[in-house]
Amino acid sequence: GKAVNFWLVKESIEPANLLVLIDDLALPFGTIRLRPRGGDGGHNGLASVIQILGIQEFARLRFGIGGDYPYGMQVEYVLGKWTQEESLQLPAKIEICHEIIRSFGTAGLDKTMNQYNNR
Repeated sequence: GKAVNFWLVKESIEPANLLVLIDDLALPFGTIRLRPRGGDGGHNGLASVIQILGIQEFARLRFGIGGDYPYGMQVEYVLGKWTQEESLQLPAKIEICHEIIRSFGTAGLDKTMNQYNNR
């Protein structure tokens, strides 16, 4: 949250032009969702951004990493290595994220959500 706030202030960026990318345990691997606002969904990094900025009205791009880990092993799972199957799928998923980021910056949030959230 502190780093996001620093750059928003330093570059005079309005929160409406902010796109936060996060990994999401609640989404199956490779699921990509663009949202205009919302809560933190239990994501510590997103919670920090919301707390520091004091708002929830900023776009977030969620990348599903799945949640297939034993109880108490969340940190190890999140920081662990991709499976071989995930590693094979990852480049195409990253390319879609690149497209979404470019579209967010050039076409705006609404058009980007309409184009990519239904894929």
